[in-house]
Amino acid sequence: MRLIAVHLPERIIDDIERLIENGLYPNRSEAIRIAIRDLLKQELWGRGADRNARVSEIIG
Repeated sequence: MRLIAVHLPERIIDDIERLIENGLYPNRSEAIRIAIRDLLKQELWGRGADRNARVSEIIG
């Protein structure tokens, strides 16, 4: 996995922390990873059967 740096507004960070405190995600990295994966599934990968096959390969 590659490391990237992202600047986020304090409000978003606070909301992510609340999700972690509520036990929905183990840490910030995982919450952000899942959010990005879901966005990509919705915007790119969900358009056609051949792309859906790639999603399962990528997210295992």
